[in-house]
Amino acid sequence: MEIDKNTLHKTANLSRLNIKEEEETLLLASMNEIIDWMNRLREVDTEGVEPLTHMSFEQNVFRKDVANNSLERENGLKHAADKDGAFFRVPKVIE
Repeated sequence: MEIDKNTLHKTANLSRLNIKEEEETLLLASMNEIIDWMNRLREVDTEGVEPLTHMSFEQNVFRKDVANNSLERENGLKHAADKDGAFFRVPKVIE
């Protein structure tokens, strides 16, 4: 498959992109290189190769998500610039 100007403009329209005339040649060349690369990947023998979900076998180890009260309410509000009972008061930022 080769991408021509018509396909480029259809793709640009679907993507809501405005392509300038001076960019067309470079974009066509780049898109055709990508298609060529994908076609070369089809030639690779993947028989017996398990599909990957990640590129690395390393796993992220997360800590347990345990709720605890590490800061008492009174201590948290002690240095508040302005408070209303058990709540912080902040300036209005949305009209």
